[in-house]
Amino acid sequence: MKRYIIRRLLWGIVVVWLVSVLIFLAGRIGPDPVLIMAEPGAKEEYLDALRKRFGLDRSLPVQYVVFISKAVRGDFGESLYFGVPVSEMIRERFPASLELIAAAQLISLAIGVWGGVFAATGRSKWIKGLVRIFALLGLSLPNFWIALLLLLVFSVHLKVLPSTGRGGFDHLVMPAFALGWYFCAGYLRLTHSSLLEVLNREYISLARIKGLPERMVVGKHALKNGIIPVVTLAGMILVVMVSGTVAVETVFNWPGLGFLLFQAAAHRDFNTVQAVVLIISGMMVFSTLLVDIIYVYLDPRIRYT
Repeated sequence: MKRYIIRRLLWGIVVVWLVSVLIFLAGRIGPDPVLIMAEPGAKEEYLDALRKRFGLDRSLPVQYVVFISKAVRGDFGESLYFGVPVSEMIRERFPASLELIAAAQLISLAIGVWGGVFAATGRSKWIKGLVRIFALLGLSLPNFWIALLLLLVFSVHLKVLPSTGRGGFDHLVMPAFALGWYFCAGYLRLTHSSLLEVLNREYISLARIKGLPERMVVGKHALKNGIIPVVTLAGMILVVMVSGTVAVETVFNWPGLGFLLFQAAAHRDFNTVQAVVLIISGMMVFSTLLVDIIYVYLDPRIRYT
């Protein structure tokens, strides 16, 4: 197991390094960023001073070496648009994104897993249909449209929830629901199919023959094994949610990494874009490794060699 984790960590470092190369080159393609920063008609001396300040007067290999050597120490340079250290902005906004993603993940898991369990074990067909329709609606509607609809209903017409910003629980409800509703359908369908397969196994029939209550049969025996594929999906969704926060955070003016990435991309602030993308790729590597480790504790039969 230790050798497996070390090997996965090494491959993860390679993946993050490749992402750093691609995003570094992508940031240098196109017009000169100093032309965007400077006012129209700026003198060439001023443009040269800006290039020297941000290290853009050097060759690409030298720029990359400087960038990656500082990045491993947590120094991503100065923002071209905001004029402050990128690492400082990330430290300020990272907790907001984590808060939003965690709340959205809880909402999608709670609705999706409960709906999947009910769809696999419940007897009421019309309630099963309503649960599936609710989940599929979230999958069909774009999260930014859901966010705008929630704003229109609960902030503009009903005036019961704040429209923008980060604060208490009332500020978190709409952004978390808009982000999490999309993933409910995936959890529901996977939980439903996985649980149906487990419920048809012999040890479940044996547990029922022993006279165990149905809640114990489903909750203690079936759900523990049926939840394993859901753990895999949760790890992947956790990463997808980070990219999904861009639209939701922009609509609600939520001060997280997604909104920061949108602002940086809009103003061609490639220093900030590089840093945010690297953090997202690191989160992806960490989450997939964490899922593999959780596998072993959920199902002792799994062993990595």
